[in-house]
Amino acid sequence: MSIDRALVDAALAAVADPNTGAPYAAAKGIRNVVVEGDAVSLQVTLGYPAKSQFDAIRQQFADALRAVPGVANVRVELSQQIAAHTVQRGVKLLPGVKNIVAVASGKGGVGKSTTAVNLALALASEGASVGILDADIYGPSLPTMLGIEGRPESPDEKSMNPMTGHGVQANSIGFLIEADNPMVWRGPMATSALEQLLRQTNWHELDYLIVDMPPGTGDIQLTLAQRVPVTGAVIVTTPQDIALLDAKKGLKMFEKVGIPILGIVENMGLHICSNCGHEEHIFGAGGGERMGKEYGVDVLGSLPLDITIREQADSGKPTVVADPNGRIAQIYRSIARKLAVHIAERARDMSSKFPNIVVQNT
Repeated sequence: MSIDRALVDAALAAVADPNTGAPYAAAKGIRNVVVEGDAVSLQVTLGYPAKSQFDAIRQQFADALRAVPGVANVRVELSQQIAAHTVQRGVKLLPGVKNIVAVASGKGGVGKSTTAVNLALALASEGASVGILDADIYGPSLPTMLGIEGRPESPDEKSMNPMTGHGVQANSIGFLIEADNPMVWRGPMATSALEQLLRQTNWHELDYLIVDMPPGTGDIQLTLAQRVPVTGAVIVTTPQDIALLDAKKGLKMFEKVGIPILGIVENMGLHICSNCGHEEHIFGAGGGERMGKEYGVDVLGSLPLDITIREQADSGKPTVVADPNGRIAQIYRSIARKLAVHIAERARDMSSKFPNIVVQNT
């Protein structure tokens, strides 16, 4: 029995991506469909990292195609192709980096750095090439959280190679100073240090560079917004009204400088007592959701107030690494996928496609 190619195409057109809700075919993610005998083979390309879902996606296509009369065998080759996306007008992309994501909060103490590190590790665990930059010059925490010791090597005495922790490229002023040495610097010195860390690090073919921002809306934030090619920002907050006030200021700052908000992460949303299992919203409930509705921004996910998140980050093995199959690691991975999907849906940067035009007198 021969397979009707039109029925195969119709079946493929109906398969929807669970992470976007849109058909794979609409995003031009299905290629090289071959019908031969009782078998159908095809290639599926995702624009975001989702390695942990490859088996489920293969099963999606297998179920859809085996419903077509005559199809007995299905072979799906899956890959992910992460593109560079648009940034602020007039700012050039950073060599070796496709997308820069700023993780900000507006205020300290809401778990922003822990969230940034776990998001970077989650993206890496899903198959992306990821780096993280500690932009908090006055209070660097990246070396501790990633369990990295030592100093970056300089191959030419002008640039430095990133350090590596748990498969993620990293750099921080914390690698260059003693742990107990305070950075008593004025704003211009701090912003200069940030630019040096960013531009003089030999980032190697990154799909995403996560920038862990310091609290507030000062010099470093403005430097990042005006001079650094940022694909988008993630706002981290707790449900508490005071935290939301500052988070809203951070959100508005990015909007004013033309950097899109990719989503909100609500931290410390729910506490579950480790002894009795009682659930309590210590910092309030639904604050992130209300903020998202007010500003038309998606809430990427909500994380609990859990002692293990703090303990694992302090030990140098954040949750995504320490307990990769645990419930909280799954939440971080879900947030990371949603973040990557929002980036994939943005317009691509095509500057590298345009030829350089040189006008000469002849």
